[in-house]
Amino acid sequence: MLQILYLAQDLADPAVRRRTLTLVAGGARVTLAGFRRGDNPLAAIDGVEPIELGTTADGRFAQRIGAVARACLSLQRQLGHVRKPDVIIARNLEMLAVARRAVAFFGGTVPIVYECLDIHRLMLRKDIVGRMLRGAESQLGKDARLLITSSPAFIEHYFRPLSGIGAPPMLLENKVLEIDGTVERRTASPAECPPPGAPWKIGWFGALRCRRSLALLAEFSRKMEGRFEIVLRGRPAYSEFDDFDGFVRNEPFMRFEGAYRNPEDLAEIYGEVHFTWAIDFFEEGQNSAWLLPNRLYEGCRHGRIPIAMKGTETARFLSVRSIGFVLEGADAGSLATTLGSLTPKRYADAAERISRCNPGSWVFDRADCETLVRQLAALTLQAPQTVPVVAMAGSSHNEGGFL
Repeated sequence: MLQILYLAQDLADPAVRRRTLTLVAGGARVTLAGFRRGDNPLAAIDGVEPIELGTTADGRFAQRIGAVARACLSLQRQLGHVRKPDVIIARNLEMLAVARRAVAFFGGTVPIVYECLDIHRLMLRKDIVGRMLRGAESQLGKDARLLITSSPAFIEHYFRPLSGIGAPPMLLENKVLEIDGTVERRTASPAECPPPGAPWKIGWFGALRCRRSLALLAEFSRKMEGRFEIVLRGRPAYSEFDDFDGFVRNEPFMRFEGAYRNPEDLAEIYGEVHFTWAIDFFEEGQNSAWLLPNRLYEGCRHGRIPIAMKGTETARFLSVRSIGFVLEGADAGSLATTLGSLTPKRYADAAERISRCNPGSWVFDRADCETLVRQLAALTLQAPQTVPVVAMAGSSHNEGGFL
């Protein structure tokens, strides 16, 4: 059984939980270690007790550097009881430093996999700060045997032209994890149109970190005078908002329903809405234009219509499949133009196009998990220069960062 040490930047991140579940479902034995950046009981994993290396905070650059340094110094004490891993996966740049220290502790022969699912704006700066950070990434990742990322645009716009990471890339999309065998691999039935007088509902789920999205959706819902309701679920990045809870509370057509378990609660929460907000302006023109968010796959998996922004990788993804709605402008007026004249027939037609897509476009099942673990196991058998470039799910058009 492949032994994996998974080093995570945030043990409360639902995406870390999902990746751990993926590896376990694939047949690996996983030791999870990382930093605690908040409480999230829903991120707990049965049978996996994480090793806490310290506490970090969003947006506190110096504090996180210090936490990483302290973790590296105490790693022998923290991991002294852990069996030597066959592979170490480092999620995000800061964990690469911890991974290199761990390799030295375990004997210097353990392959490192670098998992990077977001490109922070600091990494893209053209000044000395950006050059230093990219240099650090290049140095820390020089021995990485594999790069895992979730969007082809990350490879196209960052890893190939700017990053010094030389490891071959694996495209591992943010698909819905379905491993219990009880759900058929088919797209769920589309939501029924609301009865007369009831609103259409737009769901914005997951990592809620975009102030512009929040303001745009609030303005749109007021502009439409209640014909549309905005449903928010997930983990708000409170450091990015002046007063997230107060703002939502004062909006007449918007509500926040809290966190949820992914993937266990997805069918229920998407079953309540008609559309998926698949737009993110958090790092506009950079990371937000390149990413393919979890909610894109989750919404389509459950037959909900995605809404994307023109000029983004998400819009390109939708265009290739002829599904979803794409906004021409990043404002409430553009959203009103796109959805304001919505009819039941137009909605049904959009839902029908999603239902014709291959369900494998949205779902990562147990067989996929096993394939992933086999590919990771191959790293222990191959010399570094012979590791192949691989891409999960095949398509060339198919959320972490440093801070």
